[in-house]
Formats: sequence, C-alpha cells, structure tokens
Amino acid sequence: MFLSSLEVFAWLEKFINLERGQKPKSFRIDRMEFLCKLAGNPEKCAPSIHVAGSKGKGSVISMLTSILTAAGFRTARYMSPHVIDVRERICLGNNYFSEEVYCSAGNELRELAEKKLPAAGNLLFDELSPDGCEPTYFELLTLFFFLCAKHGKCDVMAAETGMGGRLDSTNVLDPLVSVITLIELEHTAFLGDTIAVIAAEKAGIVKQGKPVILAKQCGEALEVFKKTAKEKDSPLVYFPDIAEVLEININSCGTKFSFNISVPAPLSETFFLPIPGKVQAENAALAITALRTAFPDISEDAIRSGLANLKIPARFEKISDTPPFIIDGAHTPESLELCMETFCSLYKEGGILIFGCAADKDASAMAKIAYNRFSKIIITSIGTFKTNDPKKVYEAFTEYEKEKVELITDIPEAVKQAAKFGQENGLPILGAGSFYLVSEIRRIFVG
Repeated sequence: MFLSSLEVFAWLEKFINLERGQKPKSFRIDRMEFLCKLAGNPEKCAPSIHVAGSKGKGSVISMLTSILTAAGFRTARYMSPHVIDVRERICLGNNYFSEEVYCSAGNELRELAEKKLPAAGNLLFDELSPDGCEPTYFELLTLFFFLCAKHGKCDVMAAETGMGGRLDSTNVLDPLVSVITLIELEHTAFLGDTIAVIAAEKAGIVKQGKPVILAKQCGEALEVFKKTAKEKDSPLVYFPDIAEVLEININSCGTKFSFNISVPAPLSETFFLPIPGKVQAENAALAITALRTAFPDISEDAIRSGLANLKIPARFEKISDTPPFIIDGAHTPESLELCMETFCSLYKEGGILIFGCAADKDASAMAKIAYNRFSKIIITSIGTFKTNDPKKVYEAFTEYEKEKVELITDIPEAVKQAAKFGQENGLPILGAGSFYLVSEIRRIFVG
C-alpha cells in the first residue's frame, strides 16, 4: 500500500518513459482505451477540456484551471513537464491534491497493475492487451490523473496532451471543447517533419460534433484543421476571426490587456495577468474563449479573479532581483523569439543568456534568434532526465558568435558564473531553452 504520493510516482517511474529517451514498442490509443476500461473508465468521471499544440498549452491549461477554480469548480489539472515537484503534473486547481487522494488513486492503480499488467511478472496483460505490450509511464500517469479526478470528486478536468494528439494517452477524453494552440515543427522523429503532418497529429483531438477553439495558425496548418473539423462536423472557432487582443501593456509585474470577442457572446473587457509577455495575453484570450464556449454562464468576475491570481512557475518567472534573473521554459524557435522580445523590452539587449535544450530541438534556429541579443551566452546541460548534447548546442551558437559563447556543462557552475558576471557588470540574466534546465536553475534559487 502506498503511504505517500512520492511512493506512487516512484513506482510509476519503473515503466517505459519516453521523456527519458526510452522508446515503447508502439504508440496505440487502443492500449490506453483498454487500460481505462480495466479501471472502470475514470476518464468519464467529469466533463473535460482538452488542449494540444506546440507552444503555450501549459499556460492555457493553467489559466483555464485558475478561472474554473475562481468560478467554484473543483478542477483536476493535468500538464507536463513539472518544474520542481512531480505533483505539479496532477493538481486540484493550481494546488496539489491531498495525500489521501494521491494514495487512494495510486493504490487503485497498483491493484489493477498487479492483477492485470506485467509489472508483477505475470502474463495476463499479454493476453488481454490489444498489442501485448507493457503500458508506458505516460499512459499509467494519465490513468492516475483520471483516478485522482475521480477520488478527488472533481467537477471538471483540464488536460493537455503530452505529445501530438491523435495517439496521445489523453485522447481517450471526449471533451466539452478542444483547444489547439500554435503549431510548430517539433518532435519530428515521432510526429512528422512537415507542419501539415504535425497539424494532422494535433488535429486528432478534435471530436465528433464538439467545438474546437483554434489559435492563429499558418495557412498550411489552418487548412488541415478546417478539413478535420468539417469531417468531424465539429464547429471550428478560429480565434483571429472572432476575437482580438488590444492595448497590451507589459511591465516587470505582469501584463494588462484589452480583449474583445464576438462569439459565443460579446465581451469587451480589460484583464491583468501577473506574468509579463504579449504571448501570455494571447494565451489568456484563448483560454477565455474556450471557457465561454464550454461554460457560457461563467462570470467576468471569475475570469478576472482567476487570471489575476494565476501562478505558473518558469513562465517568465523572476527568481532573483540582484541582478534580475528570469527563467522561461521557451523551447521552440517561436516561443524563444517571443521570450526574447519580452526580456529585451523590459531589460534591454546585452544581458546574459544561459541556454540548454533537448537533443530533438532545433538548436541552430534558436541560436540564430538569440546570439546577437546578449553580451554573454553560457551553454549548459539540461540535466540527465532527457537526452541532450550541450556540445552540439554550443557548436550551433559558435557558428554565429565565438568570443562571447562559453560551454559550462555543470548547471550550478553555469549559474554561478552567470550570476557573478551579472553582478560585476550590472547585467540581467535569462535562463531558457528547456523546462528541465529552468527547473534546475529554479531549484538553486528557490529550493
């Protein structure tokens, strides 16, 4: 019997984990459907909102959750990766579930596993599973989330995909509304190497007859989503057609913006987010649109309160004042560009960058974006959790600039040197490129 949430998550780590570079034999949604059926279909314990996309989906999920909580809903939130505590992935609102909920859900999951799955060395699962393969960490983590929502007696679930959409473990949900954020080239080894192919994978979350809220997309991706929505008879709400974000004012404390929307009901209001960045205002507007589609009666007061009290670690988060030290999990070219714009608008160019990214990211594209905006760049590791090659990233950056780029693979030493240089020269610091890196940086400062 599990006595703590730490024991539950440690047990889950025994299974195949793609985040650690371990590859399952196959990706199959019917295996997840099978697991849910064995568990009594906890994914149906409450209505849901489902979010996919290449960037911004974690912010959108957190905003949805914060607003729903302010409106009085017991909301189960599922997102990844975590920054400090693995429980961040599975929360009640934007706080943790009680240990009782984690343990009771974990014990139900392990009882199921020991009876039906190969973790205890039996072969019964091989006979029942659609493909005879052991379930993955993410599949069991997703099932654990559903069980936590059930044991926590939640009113609604807000869940983001882990990767892709069509074959993602979360795609057993039949949501009130689906949300798709901006699409970029990402996870190309698994999702495909063109925008159209990746968009088709993300579009896999669109459900028959259920509305989908779509962020601004390039033409290639937009055509894929329009085609999928038509095939599924799913009402497509394309954000640029029905809403606009105006008068965005950004300072070091957050972002104030005006938001006008014509459907599902007109709204023209001004809101505040305690996170700096134009992109966060756009994410908030997308979340508001989704909520007003799923819950038409949600009040403006709940929206305003939910956004104003939002807390998301590692989304343009200041962890030190002297010198200013910002961390942001910007890990795609588009998200890094937006992060740089915000950072330089607040602190000017010429600061210090600590950068590291996973092996499957486009380091060359991000080097091109970043190299001329900083007076010193330190390339480092992102830790051991996910496959990365700091030397290759260093080579990508030194292709543009050699003198100001340094390779320090030890993260604490990289942070120490950046802080020292920043203090001596009065320069701000940005840590970016991977949530795994900024998690390690945050742990040094915040614990």
